[in-house]
Amino acid sequence: MDFSLSEQEELFVKGVRDFARGEIAPLSKQMDEDGIIDQGLLQKLKEQGFFALSFPEEYGGVGLNTLTYGLVIAELAKVDAGVAIMVGVHNSVGSYPVLRFGSEELKKRVLPEMAKGHLGSFCVTEPGAGSDAASISTRADTVDGGYVLNGEKIWVTNGYHSRFFVVLARLDGQPGHHGISAFLVERDNPGLSVGAKEDKMGLRSSDCVSVVFDGVKVSGENLIGEKGQGFEIAMASLDGGRIGVAYQAIGLGEACLDAATAYAQEREQFGRPIAQQQAIQWMLADTATELEQSSLLAHKAATLKDQGKPFSRLAAMAKYSASEMANRAADRAVQIHGGYGYSKDYPVERYYRDARVLRIYEGTNEIQKMVIARRVLQGEH
Repeated sequence: MDFSLSEQEELFVKGVRDFARGEIAPLSKQMDEDGIIDQGLLQKLKEQGFFALSFPEEYGGVGLNTLTYGLVIAELAKVDAGVAIMVGVHNSVGSYPVLRFGSEELKKRVLPEMAKGHLGSFCVTEPGAGSDAASISTRADTVDGGYVLNGEKIWVTNGYHSRFFVVLARLDGQPGHHGISAFLVERDNPGLSVGAKEDKMGLRSSDCVSVVFDGVKVSGENLIGEKGQGFEIAMASLDGGRIGVAYQAIGLGEACLDAATAYAQEREQFGRPIAQQQAIQWMLADTATELEQSSLLAHKAATLKDQGKPFSRLAAMAKYSASEMANRAADRAVQIHGGYGYSKDYPVERYYRDARVLRIYEGTNEIQKMVIARRVLQGEH
């Protein structure tokens, strides 16, 4: 399987690398402290087309394939994992349901606006429904001309800045996952309210909020896909989103390895750089090997998706492998830094906090193992 990029794709990724180092990296520490993305940077991200990466050109997008898009997310995550997930959520679960399942009228009306940087969010999790997405209680009741939504969603990434919300709701109280439908709700709909930003451990430049729907009227044209198709839409969207999370983890793992390597070569103990100590070398070797393994899984999942082949199992494997790798890489990086690794004066402290959630969102790693095992038992191996 060929994972090479074209010359144009390589230049695009290099351009992103230069932008990330020049425009994002100098702001990362302050954004972590402030708990919000710099507004000037947000505007630059919009102007540079970062919120149009995975959108087809016909809707004003850049039209990247999944492999190139993943490498872009990795470059962003190397300097700020919060910015990476903000871009990633919008380009995947925040817009993919409309792109893949929406009517042509809905696509033409919404996707060009999203490509301009009007952010999208994915509203699934509720106070009583996390990994068990089929147990959501938010309701969508049928009325003349559309639907009325009532309920609450939590941990909505990008919700503080979003104009568009993809919302899963139980249609007319129907039970089970077949009773769930998907809707596109716009921020200015009366009855929609956005809560305060969560004060998170990591990814602090990315916002997460609660969103309340209190009698929100939605046009029938904003139904995404068919009635009762919401659970299927969510699962298909999460498959692609997991590839993005894998690349976010890969970028963060690369940042940890770079920081640990540089520090090990500079720091001296017992009369020589600690990089000459076998214990340190083994930690670097473990991280480098696991990083390579995770990258190959992510590249294969991305390539299968681009080829239109089944990729759910590989996406789960890539997300599981890469997120575990990033946590171990961050732990080793802090260990190599010693006491300094516990200080906010060094970026590995932030990497350690940023890495932890990778094992939770876009489906916990326990859920990923269930997905993988189910596919193996069906003969997909």
